[in-house]
Amino acid sequence: MVAKKKASLQSLKAGRPPTAKSGRSMSRKASRTLINTHHQLEKRRRQATAMGDGQAEAAIAAEIASLGGLDHYQQASLQGQRLDRGGDTSKVLLEWLPTKKLATGRQRLRMLEVGALSTRNACSRSGLFDMVRIDLNSQEKGIVEQDFMERPLPSSDADKFDVISLSLVLNFVPEAESRGQMLMRTLSFLRKQVMATQDQVPFPLLFLVLPRSCLSNSRYMTESRLEELMSDLGYRRSQTKMTQKLAYSLWRNTQLLTPTEIAFTKREVNPGRARNNFVITLHHRGDR
Repeated sequence: MVAKKKASLQSLKAGRPPTAKSGRSMSRKASRTLINTHHQLEKRRRQATAMGDGQAEAAIAAEIASLGGLDHYQQASLQGQRLDRGGDTSKVLLEWLPTKKLATGRQRLRMLEVGALSTRNACSRSGLFDMVRIDLNSQEKGIVEQDFMERPLPSSDADKFDVISLSLVLNFVPEAESRGQMLMRTLSFLRKQVMATQDQVPFPLLFLVLPRSCLSNSRYMTESRLEELMSDLGYRRSQTKMTQKLAYSLWRNTQLLTPTEIAFTKREVNPGRARNNFVITLHHRGDR
């Protein structure tokens, strides 16, 4: 008998490949192929988990491990972030910020980078931020090994952040509802006061990067649907950019209080046999 899918939300680790020893460096084509293969296998593994098919799940996990597991996947991702390939997504964030103004400002900005792969990306090297970097499987000193969904909530405003980066993280969260919960959880880590500069860039900010196909080729998600959800959370879009592969967006939080009720459901808005099934849902009801 097929087991029913568990109702409880999974940690981020459920959406990541198993860990194995990393291999040697690879070419651009090889890294791209490895990343795509991992994505396809992870999708199949999550489907097997949802169906309660433990035998298929174990077989797919073994196939992922044979490719090098999470360490090898992260090595491929790091290859994609090399500056000579233009793969450092944090460069786009810096392009959207008034860096000269911020460099001379009195207030020091704090930034939380979720899913950090390197301590040497553009934001880290800018000197503008007090950086806190976390990832499920830290690859170097300076990156805390931690699940964002299990990170303790800040005990004071000093422990909160002016900027949170979710770059190519949300697409790895295994469940639609968990993706929505992750977006909502960012509200607990952002400072509530809004600091506006002469360049009209207010804080706090959420930097979000997704594969372009999540918004351009999904049956359930589009740019407008994402904006609907973010609006429900109290975010307003400040910047957006689409490249051939990625969808960048910058969101400012405009609400001092956490939303009391959100019901963002799965709804087909872009039908088609060739579409993917990426979706974000969120069901929240809190006290006023």
